[in-house]
Amino acid sequence: MIGLTWFLSMLSNAGMGVLMFIVSVIISGVFLVFADSGANATREIAVRLMGERGIETVANAEVTVRNVARGILGVAFIQAFLAGLGFLVAGIPGAGLWALISFILAIVQIGVGPVVIGVLIYAFLKLSTLTAILLTVWCIPLLVIDNVLKPLLLGRGAPVPMLVIFLGAIGGFISFGIIGLFVGAVVLSLGYNLAILWLKGDHAVKMAANQDETLRN
Repeated sequence: MIGLTWFLSMLSNAGMGVLMFIVSVIISGVFLVFADSGANATREIAVRLMGERGIETVANAEVTVRNVARGILGVAFIQAFLAGLGFLVAGIPGAGLWALISFILAIVQIGVGPVVIGVLIYAFLKLSTLTAILLTVWCIPLLVIDNVLKPLLLGRGAPVPMLVIFLGAIGGFISFGIIGLFVGAVVLSLGYNLAILWLKGDHAVKMAANQDETLRN
């Protein structure tokens, strides 16, 4: 009972996070109109704070956000969409609702497995054997497709290891919801870069300073 209550509470929080994400997308659309000026202002602030390395930092943050959007939200959407399509064609009641739940579970990294398994059990009990088998064949790849797509998309052109981005995104989601996917990934990525610079010692700092001086000249 406690486990069910926890699961429902987490599902409710994830749903609220999705709603907040939709609102943030609308707000982002407004900001997109001023994207060029906003990007220039961000670079100028970063340069003021970190010198010429600020440009690299902004670029790394941009790549990280893009990879999170593709690797977590994008993969979750693909899984949920394909699952919902299969449910709809098979005649599963409430296919759209199950697809939405699949999307939320995929974002929180539980995966679409619980929904797919439940739907398949229902299909074998209530639908024809042929329909159930075809739906099973359709759904099985959905359970593992994220294991292939996620590493490819999260690590593509990333300035840090894919695992760092993934852990930052999940930690951010637990703390701040959907927006935390991006905030956590960016913060942990930048922290990782600073930690590596610190571990390399004074030599790395001097090299970075020389690079900045070269760029200024």
